Amino acid sequence: MRKSCILMHISSLPSEYGIGKMGCHAFEFVDFLKKAEVKCWQILPLSPTSYGDSPYQSFSVNAGNPYFIDFEILEGDGLLEHDEFASVDWNGEPGKVDYRVIWEHCFDVLRTAYSRFKASKFPQFRKFCEANKSWLEEYALFMALKFRHDGKAWYEWENDIAMHKPKAVAEAKKELKKEIGFFKFIQFEFSRQWQELKKYANDCGIEIIGDIPIYCALDSVEAWGDHKLFWFDRKHSPVAVAGCPPDDFSPAGQLWGNPLYDWEYHRKTGYEWWINRIKSASEMYDIVRIDHFRGFESYYTIPYGSKDATVGEWKKGPDYELFRLAEEKLGRLNIIAEDLGFITSEVRQMLDKCGYPGMKVLQFGFDNGENEHLPHNFANTNCYAYTGTHDNETLSGWIEKMDAKSLKFTKKYLNVKKKSEIAPAVIRAAWSSVAMVAAAQIQDFLDSPPEDRMNTPSTLGCNWQFRTQKSDFTPALAKKIRRLNRLYNR
Repeated sequence: MRKSCILMHISSLPSEYGIGKMGCHAFEFVDFLKKAEVKCWQILPLSPTSYGDSPYQSFSVNAGNPYFIDFEILEGDGLLEHDEFASVDWNGEPGKVDYRVIWEHCFDVLRTAYSRFKASKFPQFRKFCEANKSWLEEYALFMALKFRHDGKAWYEWENDIAMHKPKAVAEAKKELKKEIGFFKFIQFEFSRQWQELKKYANDCGIEIIGDIPIYCALDSVEAWGDHKLFWFDRKHSPVAVAGCPPDDFSPAGQLWGNPLYDWEYHRKTGYEWWINRIKSASEMYDIVRIDHFRGFESYYTIPYGSKDATVGEWKKGPDYELFRLAEEKLGRLNIIAEDLGFITSEVRQMLDKCGYPGMKVLQFGFDNGENEHLPHNFANTNCYAYTGTHDNETLSGWIEKMDAKSLKFTKKYLNVKKKSEIAPAVIRAAWSSVAMVAAAQIQDFLDSPPEDRMNTPSTLGCNWQFRTQKSDFTPALAKKIRRLNRLYNR
């Protein structure tokens, strides 16, 4: 079945409270998608963001982002008074998320809600805690400790607790019992609101495409609490970290800094941790996009402490074995493989064995001429065709930066004469392609300017800030998208 998809993170939803939330505007966006006859809503990772505000650098792979909890829903539950959150000055620059403001005020509002929370009135709370105890207990303790240490990374804490010594952990659990309860409450509320939103979307015939990063952050509960998962030395410091080697776009490469997995340990455990992670993601979303999928075949290692990614080497990953075992235990998985970047014949063999759809990005096709990202070169229908991803320019920004040669080729390929005709023609090219799913960032339908780009890789600051306004989602836009979907049988 051919489908279409809009890519927009929860943070970009309209909101009166500084950042998109899982309340009325999220439900209204689902209504918009239904009117536009869009079948898939793709979001970025829902995890709590850490330094740099990136959803790909999180304190936990399992937890939900507290920023997305809707205050008005808590008000309806009797946990907040309206003025306790509405009187806060949440909005800085219109159309952008100000993470400093969110960080300074969000937890204060949630603490007020927690002060009125009684588990006896919410019988689902104990069920939630029991069902998620495999990660929730440790995560709540980690966050309580992080707040006690003024937000410092775990490897900057005093040695005994940083090294996760049992006696220090036991003492911290006693001392921080109330604070641990607060972070469990946050995750309960996040889960409750997310499940309601997802159910509403599914009832409207819309699937949620979620996104999971391949790596954990160094400052995460996983790296602190379960060091055996990672390629660490005896002091729980990384031996090497993740990134990408230099290329034409990044002469110094990309230094992500994430700790790398100890794949030999994972192999000995039957990849239990990874299989549980995939299972959890498959329950949270309808379709799971795995970021940097090629890293399972082989991964680039950069010595810890390096200033850039110019020095590094490739090492062999678990390859198809992990997904073979996962499907033996979980059944056929609904996964999108993010197969962009340096793709070798070995990576293609792994992808072929998995059978998961990969990604085509039309911006890459026109920038580089004759290649696999141009629609006429799509080998089969088993792919998702994107006008651009969250790491790309908006279409308007991409067009602005085109050199004369690329611009001439693009106009010729799309059969247009004016620059202003290129963006809608790129969308049509994706929608008319053989790809099973055609996708575009909401910015491309809104003709958003270059500054509305969601993320510029290898940069810190000014990313992940794009927000929409309620007035963006007009009946006219829904009609325009609906016409595209009907014309190309999506």
